[in-house]
Amino acid sequence: MKLHAFLLAFLILTSAVVLGQTRNTRITDEKLKKGVLVGFCDKQGLKKDEYGTYFNSQYELYEPADKYVKKISEKLERVEVKIVFGSWCHDSKIQLPRFIKVLDLAGYDERDLMIIGVDSNKNALLMNIEDLDIKRVPTFIIMQNGVELGRIIESPVKSLERDLWKIVRKAK
Repeated sequence: MKLHAFLLAFLILTSAVVLGQTRNTRITDEKLKKGVLVGFCDKQGLKKDEYGTYFNSQYELYEPADKYVKKISEKLERVEVKIVFGSWCHDSKIQLPRFIKVLDLAGYDERDLMIIGVDSNKNALLMNIEDLDIKRVPTFIIMQNGVELGRIIESPVKSLERDLWKIVRKAK
């Protein structure tokens, strides 16, 4: 019995270490010949290194419309957000930090946020993201109970907060 408990504890700890190491993974993209973020990422990883320069400046510069941020905040607790981006992509360098700022100002719970980096072939290393049907990056996918409510692809139509409001207002 003690052996089983030990093995279970060992597996849990090993999994935590492996999962912790798979966040903010940087590889060299063979096509681009430069480092890119792939797989699961978090805000701390986005704020570092070369990508961090873009992330931090765009996050600080962007001023979303308070009117929409307030409306969004009333619906966000009901949705999950998946973001697929390319740290090599011009649109991702601009739109991802701005989108994160909208979520932060709206009080979105980061536990419901999944950020996935892809290489120039739109591969996420050890993750299969084919079911997300990503054609362009960044893609912001808004879901409720596993059902997609809508997505913002590459750049917003009006503004990130207005386009996000148009999607989240459908949340029940």
